[in-house]
Amino acid sequence: MNRGQGIFVTLEGGEGSGKTTVISRLKTYLESRSIPHIITREPGGIEIAEKIREIILNPSHTAMDARTEALLYAASRSQHLAEKVEPALAEGKLVMCDRFVDSSLVYQGYARGIGMEQVWSINQFAIHDRMPQLTFYLDIEPEAGLARIAASREREVNRLDLEELSFHHKVREGYLKLVERFSDRIVVIDASQTLENVERDIIRSLEERILKDF
Repeated sequence: MNRGQGIFVTLEGGEGSGKTTVISRLKTYLESRSIPHIITREPGGIEIAEKIREIILNPSHTAMDARTEALLYAASRSQHLAEKVEPALAEGKLVMCDRFVDSSLVYQGYARGIGMEQVWSINQFAIHDRMPQLTFYLDIEPEAGLARIAASREREVNRLDLEELSFHHKVREGYLKLVERFSDRIVVIDASQTLENVERDIIRSLEERILKDF
């Protein structure tokens, strides 16, 4: 697979961590700097992947097996990479993605108990060794994140929001394990701060680690 000169950045976090809101603000910042970029998300970002997203996150699909879920995420990811991410990177753009393979390692691998290594094996086939240069993990206590969701009228309620609180605590545990394992790639952001402060911390890290050479 062709490797372009662009930069691949991902945002990760549990439910209600504010990723989607923050990434929209970062788009405004990148535009103000005239940095060529695309903003995208997983699962989704393109037509085929968005259809898979509808299946995965449909609140009525509570019978979905954990391995089925992991495979659907990997399939969506593979198409998204091939159709949107890789072409943008080949054009030298900064690609900022709301979730990537870390989500699968945490949600299906750790929280659902399939095993991180097993989920990683599935995804190696899907991503062709493509990994982000930088990942921001928006860390927040599950209770606070879920309270945000309950208070928001705009955010969609998906199947993951309906999980028991213990599941969301496992999600956070899984992310913190990844932070230890990939400390050179993953930057922890305190998502309990104000939105303005979260954005400030991410921009500061972007400028120090990537944008000064972009």
